Amino acid sequence: MIVDHHANPARTGRATVNETSLHYRTAGSGPALVLLHGVPKTGYHWRHLVPKLTDQYTVVVPDLRGLGDSSRPADGYDSATMSDDIAALMAQLGHASYSMMGEDWGAVIGYQLAARHRDHVNALVFCEALFPGFGFEDHTALTHENVSSGMHLWHLGFYFQPDVPEMLIAGHERELITYMIKYERSHPDTATPDAVDEYVRCYSMPGGIRAMLAIYRAMLVDAEQNRLASQRKLDIPVLALGGSAFIGDRNEAQMRLMAHGVTGHVFNAGHDLAEEIPDEVADVVLPFLAERL
Repeated sequence: MIVDHHANPARTGRATVNETSLHYRTAGSGPALVLLHGVPKTGYHWRHLVPKLTDQYTVVVPDLRGLGDSSRPADGYDSATMSDDIAALMAQLGHASYSMMGEDWGAVIGYQLAARHRDHVNALVFCEALFPGFGFEDHTALTHENVSSGMHLWHLGFYFQPDVPEMLIAGHERELITYMIKYERSHPDTATPDAVDEYVRCYSMPGGIRAMLAIYRAMLVDAEQNRLASQRKLDIPVLALGGSAFIGDRNEAQMRLMAHGVTGHVFNAGHDLAEEIPDEVADVVLPFLAERL
């Protein structure tokens, strides 16, 4: 369960937007802030951070297209389309202006949201993600540097192969998800049983793995979308957050190719900052957002 700063459960709902149905949670009051999760996670990823935000912000936590308890359409898993989902959701909820925070694939989608809907996004927090088209693909190579640094993203090539991943993952969702989220963290014990159970529940549902793989299989399309969007840099404030054991300061370096006003911070952590070190994340994010309102 996700709760606000008074320990009240977040409100839940569904919205039909952009030819799909999104499940979302919302809590708090004040200026709007949307939180976008990555893979293999759901909106539940933000459960520790939400109560640290809701006394100042109306927080909206969607499950991305195909993931969590959102619907699993046949297509539309490129980051531009998925960002349009979120823009339509926020409009339907009555938020004409909002800040956004994304992690992993949610950060890439958040960048596209800011680039495609510039009149609505007023600040971007970009956490632990690599941009397709700007070096992400380099980490799929079997090199000594990638392996020794822990940045050999072997699974990307595997996920691209049609049919075989579905065959091998079916019935082993728990093993895959547990491995991925523990391996990428400096603090693997923060992958708590409740979170693992929730992620496994969602990705084990009909179409769950198919939708996850579709996000990766859209990466070449994402690369073209990112290269096109980068031709006009963002002019909103951007905070790029990294974990020292994973993407680290490369988050800031990448965002400087995409935006003018970028600041960065690297934590002593791995890939899943909001689950590993939520207090430290809040201590950095809240002052950044406060200065922009």
